Amino acid sequence: MTLLEKVKANLILEHSADDELLEMYITASTRYAESYQHFPENHYIEAVMPATTEQAIIMLSSHFYESRDGSTGGFFSDNVQAGQQVWNTVNLLLRLDRDWKV
Repeated sequence: MTLLEKVKANLILEHSADDELLEMYITASTRYAESYQHFPENHYIEAVMPATTEQAIIMLSSHFYESRDGSTGGFFSDNVQAGQQVWNTVNLLLRLDRDWKV
């Protein structure tokens, strides 16, 4: 299953009208993950993506899609901290596979 398919499953999205937009969010999320983890851009084109990093990218891409109108968090917008909760969770997942440098 591709990342696009996993993001669409996470969003419970069955149409393909927004596939190009989702691919853009997946690319942005992947670049964020690579930067946060201290890997060079396009690292995950060659390297195997750990499950925790993949989940972070799925969550972040979904967040970008659901809050594209500038709201706090789409599905998770039941409180004012929703957007921050997404970022905290994503960063915790990405930290597990980070290349720690001194």
